[in-house]
Amino acid sequence: MIAFSCKFSTATANYLTYISLKRFPPKPRTFTPLSQIQQQCKQLECQLVSTLDGCENLNQIKQVHAHILLNGLDQSCYVLAKLIRMFTKFNIPLDPYPRPIFNRVKYPNPFLYTALIRGYLIEARFNESIELYSLMRKEGVGPVSFTFTSLFKACGANMDVGLGQQIHGQTIVIGGFGADLHVGNSMIEMYIKCGFLECGRKLFDEMPKRDVISWTELIVAYGKSGNMESACELFDGLPVKDMVAWTAMVSGFAQNAKPREAITFFEKMLEFGVETDEITLVSVISACAQLGAAKYADWIHDVAEKSGFCGRHSVLVGSALIDMYSKCGSVGEACRVFEGMKERNVYSYSSMILGFAMHGRARDAMDLFDEMVKTEVKPNRVTFIGVLTACSHAGMVEQGQEIFELMEKRYGIKPSAAHYTCMVDLLGRAGRLQEAHDLVKTMPIEPHGGVWGALLGACRIHKNPDVAAIAANHLFELEPNCIGNYILLANIYASSGRWNDVSTIRKLMRTRGLKKNPAFSWIESEKGMVHEFFSWDMTHPRSGEIKRALEDLLDRLEGKGYQPNFNSVPYDMNDEDKRRILMTHSEKLALAFGLISTTPGSDIRIVKNIRICEDCHSVMCGASQITGREIVVRDNMRFHHFHDGTCSCGGFW
Repeated sequence: MIAFSCKFSTATANYLTYISLKRFPPKPRTFTPLSQIQQQCKQLECQLVSTLDGCENLNQIKQVHAHILLNGLDQSCYVLAKLIRMFTKFNIPLDPYPRPIFNRVKYPNPFLYTALIRGYLIEARFNESIELYSLMRKEGVGPVSFTFTSLFKACGANMDVGLGQQIHGQTIVIGGFGADLHVGNSMIEMYIKCGFLECGRKLFDEMPKRDVISWTELIVAYGKSGNMESACELFDGLPVKDMVAWTAMVSGFAQNAKPREAITFFEKMLEFGVETDEITLVSVISACAQLGAAKYADWIHDVAEKSGFCGRHSVLVGSALIDMYSKCGSVGEACRVFEGMKERNVYSYSSMILGFAMHGRARDAMDLFDEMVKTEVKPNRVTFIGVLTACSHAGMVEQGQEIFELMEKRYGIKPSAAHYTCMVDLLGRAGRLQEAHDLVKTMPIEPHGGVWGALLGACRIHKNPDVAAIAANHLFELEPNCIGNYILLANIYASSGRWNDVSTIRKLMRTRGLKKNPAFSWIESEKGMVHEFFSWDMTHPRSGEIKRALEDLLDRLEGKGYQPNFNSVPYDMNDEDKRRILMTHSEKLALAFGLISTTPGSDIRIVKNIRICEDCHSVMCGASQITGREIVVRDNMRFHHFHDGTCSCGGFW
């Protein structure tokens, strides 16, 4: 290549410049206004935030992050706060990737700080979130309401009321948050979760502005604490009562064993035209299950159908209906709900298995369990409680032991204290008391009251006062105020004729100020009205007829060989006095009323609040044969179906 150079004279250069400018005149220079640049930047930020909203995985988020960097928005707190929230949404750990993004921002604003604080809280990294808040305050960045709501949620989740109070103080010191509704509601929630309900109430009373969430938080809390009086007071003062508030009241009454009040509130809710959802229906279905009355069961089932949440379309409502019908003695109706469900999950299967178990249909429970394990539905802890209960109530010891062994080996479910309770009950009912006691002593977890209670119950069945005393002494420490344990031990001593020990236990009850809950039974008439009967109580309007019907029934039974079981009376008195006491047991009064008030040949359904006694069990068996009726008794342990002189429990109760 030959190198050369050219040199032009000044005149020639000027001429060339003239020709060039004439042919290609320069464009006028323009300047973009700053406001327009800012507007374009805001539009780009909005587009990126919108794009982030539509991201479905980490790769897509990374692509948007690349655009953020290419467009020089690595200091945009608005966009980066959204980016960090998206990382949190997809459970991406903060430290390896999102935290360095935050660290490169020179002047993070409170929203960016809050996004990262919230991310650490979601990861349950409580200390890091607090440290970040401290850094935020050290850098002179003022928090926003979302900062405090996130921190209060963390304090509630960690039950750290001390730190919650300090942050509460921050809202006052910084100022401007006293009237913030969201901050106030989150503080109430924090105090309630930490067990300081009255602090939450005081805060509520001092709030200048409240909404339905403020009221409902406290209503739910009072319901959970059993203080329905305060819950009602708040509910009455609530200006606008929405579905959530009504549901809180219905649930509160149902959870506190006040089913009639729950149903009454639900009826008012319907009268006011308030919509119901699955949660409301499940709560009132639970209340109907507690009552055990077919009238209410059919009524709420109809309501569920009309609301569009019937068992066919809602697994949640369907499972609740199965449980309700089972507890109302209509296991056949429970089966129909189960079979009509389009979708079944572990809860519907477990409810049906438990239903079969409580009605003594162990074979059906086992068959359904076998069907379940062949599907994609995996059994859970409740499922195994149902199966083991079925085995216990049918005396199927070997089958129960086999299933107990397979729980962890095949299904990966480690037995809990509730499962050990079932096994102790299974062995105890079958008369294998020593094995049951050995299991309690060697179980790998600390036995709770249920485990010792199952052993004590087995001692009652097999009249073993010595083992009963061991079980009861543990129960007196674990459940010192549970009067049922004292009464059961006293009854076991009484059946063995150990009256001095009976006196000792009764003296202990008086010393501890424990009072026996009255035994009562209730029965539903053909018109759907529920009639209650208490032992020794002859105040019913038809008491005269009831007494005559009961005397006639007992005379007929004695003609067939019935003899009163005086061991069912835990008092040291003569046989005639014991006979009079047995005659006025509440379930016998309910039975007699059923015989005179229902159509001959129809079923009689009775619910009792405590366990049916042995004498009443014997009378029910005989009555089912003499009258040709099926008698169903639900006590606090299970269902007894008496038919033609036999009971579905087969003696395992």
